[in-house]
Amino acid sequence: MTGDDDGRIGVVAALVRGAFLVNAVYTESAREFGLTAQQGQLLCVLMPGPYGMGELGATLGLAKSSLTGLVDRTERNGLVRRGPDPRDSRAVRIALTRKGAALAERFYAETCRRVERLTDELSGAGRDTLAALLGSVVTANKVPVVFQEPAQGVEVRATN
Repeated sequence: MTGDDDGRIGVVAALVRGAFLVNAVYTESAREFGLTAQQGQLLCVLMPGPYGMGELGATLGLAKSSLTGLVDRTERNGLVRRGPDPRDSRAVRIALTRKGAALAERFYAETCRRVERLTDELSGAGRDTLAALLGSVVTANKVPVVFQEPAQGVEVRATN
């Protein structure tokens, strides 16, 4: 039940297996940078600038206790810091440190390179079609921006 004799698989299996493939690449890349996959996601989300804890939880799809543990561990490694929220004195914002920004930039570039290689067998037109179709699915399902588009020249912001 892996597909038809011609190697084609249906949309559900293709999406699920594609997600597993990208997650495996992401996890391997994170491990080589001394991160967990979730820490890598956190660093990538914070690249454009600080987030509040509520925003981070919604973006990463994590419960408050899981997010707090993730931020605690990442903060102990000197990669993020908690700071005051100028709009709410009771809240904190999470930002990359200089060390975290430098690591995020290297991790992001390497992860982009590895994910891009997954499409090496496709033509330019095939890549464009894949991007358009997946982009439509992502947009229609309002997936949060957990990973910036590499072509946008992401500026990494750190606070210290």
